[in-house]
Amino acid sequence: MSNRLFQNVIHQMRETINLTIGVIDETANIIACSELAQVGTTNEFVSLDLSDSRDTFVRDGYTYKPFGSHIKPDYAVFVEGTDEVAAKYASILAISLASIKQYYDEKYDRNNFIKNVVLDNVLPGDIHVKARELHFNSDVSRVVLLIRIVASNDVSAYDVIQNLFPDKNKDFVFNITESDIVLVKEVTAGIDSKDLEKLARSISDTLSGEFYTRVNVGIGTVVDSVRYLSRSFKEAQTALEVGKVFDTDKVIVSYDNLGIARLIYHLPTTLCETFLKEVFKKGSIESLDHETLFTIQKFFENNLNVSETSRKLFVHRNTLVYRLEKIKKLTGLDLREFDHAIIFKIALMVRKYLAANPAKF
Repeated sequence: MSNRLFQNVIHQMRETINLTIGVIDETANIIACSELAQVGTTNEFVSLDLSDSRDTFVRDGYTYKPFGSHIKPDYAVFVEGTDEVAAKYASILAISLASIKQYYDEKYDRNNFIKNVVLDNVLPGDIHVKARELHFNSDVSRVVLLIRIVASNDVSAYDVIQNLFPDKNKDFVFNITESDIVLVKEVTAGIDSKDLEKLARSISDTLSGEFYTRVNVGIGTVVDSVRYLSRSFKEAQTALEVGKVFDTDKVIVSYDNLGIARLIYHLPTTLCETFLKEVFKKGSIESLDHETLFTIQKFFENNLNVSETSRKLFVHRNTLVYRLEKIKKLTGLDLREFDHAIIFKIALMVRKYLAANPAKF
């Protein structure tokens, strides 16, 4: 559709600009031209200049001006000539075509529509009206995955993810920052959260295993209407932020599995500090050494089972009991009692939250 849009403008301009003019795509293929015979031809050397920057450049007697909505230019205008007049024509054409393309995308492009819905840029009352205009099925199950690049090389993670999900009628991929990529995935109703985590894992493994790009993936909840996609996106954001504080080793974080960490993350820090002071009236949590904290962690992981924990720690049962008594003496909390264990577990999470001092979004 963009090709016809550009060709229509170029055709109208050819009599005003008495020079050969046209548009090339990111592979330097001519997709529109005042000389129709050139449409479909390619100059592979131009693509190297096109990928370098958005600055005007000259090659083989033509002046080129790149333009587009992505980090790397999607297109470039070319005008016959290498003088200042050709450069001005190229700049004017690039600005005009970029504006026309943006208007077209906003009005007719589904991907742009989904992006605006996800980012809360569409009024709730307009969502279904716009969906009908685009012949878009708005009442199917979808989920938002937020893919955050942690470390990468020169490979475009955005392009890789687009290739992994090529069905443009069901799945939508777009950038919101240089490091954050959003995937809106159509799913079957009632899909299990484990299946969503497998999907996220496959994305992570593909990027790390084949392209040496490390990512973290936040998963929102499944929604049954397009108007709730912004909520799923915010949940995916929260999943990544909370995971960064409480589950630093996790690559895949699902909003559904955040548990109590989600509640703690939204508490005021002053309230958290007060809670710690009240819980540890008898002795500070800072008085517990690394070995004792590791013992507590394993005790929780093994569901407060003394025998199983001592086996996993390769210590005698009495040794573990002695350590638990030591903790009780220091803090006043007996971790063998369920209520005390819950309080201590929450206190450890609150402590981690305060230490991270996360920036709220």
